[in-house]
Amino acid sequence: MDQSENSVNSALNMVAPIFDGENYEVWAVRMQAFMEGADLWEAVEEDYDVPPLPVNPTTNQLKNHKEKVMRKAKAKSCMFAAVSPSIMIKIMKLQSAKGMWEFLKKEYEGDEKIRGLKVLNLLREFERQKMKENESVKDYIDRLVDIINKVRILGTEVDDVKIVQKILVSIPEKFEATVASLENTKDMAKIKLSEVLCALQAQEQRRFMRKEESMRKDESVEGALIANAKINSTGNEKFGEQSIESCKHCGKKGHPHWRCWKRPDVKCRKCNKMGHVEKICKEKNTENVEIEANKAEE
Repeated sequence: MDQSENSVNSALNMVAPIFDGENYEVWAVRMQAFMEGADLWEAVEEDYDVPPLPVNPTTNQLKNHKEKVMRKAKAKSCMFAAVSPSIMIKIMKLQSAKGMWEFLKKEYEGDEKIRGLKVLNLLREFERQKMKENESVKDYIDRLVDIINKVRILGTEVDDVKIVQKILVSIPEKFEATVASLENTKDMAKIKLSEVLCALQAQEQRRFMRKEESMRKDESVEGALIANAKINSTGNEKFGEQSIESCKHCGKKGHPHWRCWKRPDVKCRKCNKMGHVEKICKEKNTENVEIEANKAEE
């Protein structure tokens, strides 16, 4: 097996780009590159005829004849493998890879007028684009570049300056400082798209780092508050048992049992009885009782 046949077999082991009826122009570029890498593009581009072998063919004639026949067959097989089932139905009766290629080009690429309408629609879509709230700078720029690349594939040249201008007028206000810096330090007619991307990503990264730092501080404060709350709810603090448990002497809440006015170990200074303090004493004429008791002792 020679080098040419090895390259064909190795390329066929790779996955060909699949065409499903959308973005024909992109698929056509990728598919042509794939076929060229597999050494099959000649069979698509020229659709050469394979002459019959002579009566007594030489070894080289047999080899060349087999190679040309196999290349055409593999090119046709490759085209079948590179389209979706619904597209394959349209090309399955065609006899050559070249016939299939030309059919798809006529069916999906269209004439110059159709390509012009596609370009117009793409440019309108490009102008409508705005950066989403949670979208990264890179994702937004990639979205814009993808649209412009489709325009370029259709044959319309678009400079990167157009993309740069679109970015600077459509990104959120939070990037205003970076935009102003670029406008003051760079020639906006010559600035590269990569420079704009790097500058905006740098500010985006700084904002992200500040946000993370702020979140860490908030989490630290919240953790301290939770820890304090747990201590107060489980400890023997004033406001813990006061607000939850009832006093074992009077049955009321709002004070610990050792401060209750009805403690059994406290003596009233009015009636000289145990079990309560004078503030809640219900005895009457206490002072007269004490005076008479003193006289009797004398």
